Amino acid sequence: MAPGLLVDDAQQQPPPSPLKRNDNAPRHIFPDGIRTSGQHPPLYHLLKPYSAFPKEITGPTVWQASDFASHPERWVHELTPAEIADLSAAADAFIASGTPLTGISQATFPLPAPLRQTLAALRDDLLNGKGFVLFKHFPADAWPPLKTAAAFMGLGAYLGYFVSQNGRGHVLGHVKDVGDDPARIDSVRIYRTAARQFFHADDCDVVGLLCLHRAAEGGESDIVSVHRVWNVLQREHPDVAELLTKPVWYFDRKGEVSDGQEEWIRQPVVYLENGGRGRVYCKWDPYYVRSLTRFSDAGKVPPLSAEQIRAMEILEATCQREALHMVLEVGDIQFVSNAHLLHARTAYKDFAPPAPRRHLLRLWLATPEGEGGWALPMPDSHEKKRGGVQVNDTPPKAPLDAE
Repeated sequence: MAPGLLVDDAQQQPPPSPLKRNDNAPRHIFPDGIRTSGQHPPLYHLLKPYSAFPKEITGPTVWQASDFASHPERWVHELTPAEIADLSAAADAFIASGTPLTGISQATFPLPAPLRQTLAALRDDLLNGKGFVLFKHFPADAWPPLKTAAAFMGLGAYLGYFVSQNGRGHVLGHVKDVGDDPARIDSVRIYRTAARQFFHADDCDVVGLLCLHRAAEGGESDIVSVHRVWNVLQREHPDVAELLTKPVWYFDRKGEVSDGQEEWIRQPVVYLENGGRGRVYCKWDPYYVRSLTRFSDAGKVPPLSAEQIRAMEILEATCQREALHMVLEVGDIQFVSNAHLLHARTAYKDFAPPAPRRHLLRLWLATPEGEGGWALPMPDSHEKKRGGVQVNDTPPKAPLDAE
């Protein structure tokens, strides 16, 4: 099956039926009454052809590593003693209320005006500016696990809505090697292994990572501006840029599928906003593209073409060349946009027992279109908890360790 044929098919498809909104979900399952929307194919009739894409992007979302490598003051926010005290008091009050972690929101985790204003400015920079921030001095090694989780989630509630990160409903994730086999990419999520993570974006608008324990070796972080990468591709490999805009890429769902849904999603890698500011948006993870051989061998989806494999290699190499490298220390919190940044992680090796394994807490946050988020050509763009991974009505969970 020639990938190019699918583009014509997509343009002829009628608009899908509107999705049922998820903000009136049963509260005995979803404590705040909002269900994670989950993964959906794009609205194919809204996808733009390559000719509509900019040849060069300008503005604050376009940056290179040299802009920040020697200027940490431009991207590091050192939590002040007053801010830590505010988070501590809010976490203590939340825990005393008896509300489960899945019920954290701005309403149940109130913060003083100065910290709220700081977080609002950082949220705007995540969505519309450089797209990343690193908090330092969070007392992860001083507070017990429940308080650490509550404070981290409370902080995140001011940047977006928590969405489920996997089929188990985890809204508080744990990036930790639990012994899963990284070679089984058709069923294993790489964050549960010590393997390298290539440049990718998560199924949410903003991802947050809090470092609890470091690895003995590796596990370092890289981020890159998608808009910078796009400009490079337009200059050096315009054929790759064009291929990335076509809805001929199949993404595996690794079995995390609700009843009646397909096991994969067909979509482009690079989109244009559906209105809004008309910005270039990226949705990518090579592991989810390479893991579909069980379906391509059965003739259910086309195999990757030579052109697609070449495009993947050039995209990764360009990201590596343009990336900003950073190391997360214990107590560091990294928030990264998934709209206009890609991020990666080097492979790592843990300390020998009984030393703790490398461990990061993770949040996936949604920023809906009506609240300043990007205008995506997706059926759930206006949903409060758009994106994420939702299997049927699996309830949200916030475990204090990896499961």
